[in-house]
Amino acid sequence: MSETPKNPFEAVMKQAHDMARAFNPALESFSPKGFEALWPTMPKDVMEMMFGNAVNKDGLDARTRLLLTLAGLTMQGAQADTAVRQTVRHAIAAGAKKQEIVETIGQMSVFAGIPAMTRALELAQEAMGGENEDDEA
Repeated sequence: MSETPKNPFEAVMKQAHDMARAFNPALESFSPKGFEALWPTMPKDVMEMMFGNAVNKDGLDARTRLLLTLAGLTMQGAQADTAVRQTVRHAIAAGAKKQEIVETIGQMSVFAGIPAMTRALELAQEAMGGENEDDEA
């Protein structure tokens, strides 16, 4: 008999892990960070096609859409670590300034709370390589 975790989050994670292993035994060693390393960011042309104004020429550009995506992911709290890191990298590649990323995440503190904002800021800093210098480009 396996030991059942006492923490509800750990129990859910164990259940998801067991389910993934049942679907495909290779998923037992799957790491989101490994997947993330395969495609850390995408070319700007691809981002414009997928997230930009390729369909609606007067619509939002990729940079704005990715900042909005980052706001939504911040609202999810600690559920979207990989997605937050990837979105930050994509937003920078699409022309977002580091200050815009910080402000986008900070704005969500009003709606998602300080813990969610703090976690997203930590992930953003990690995605930006822990850099603290100003980025005016």
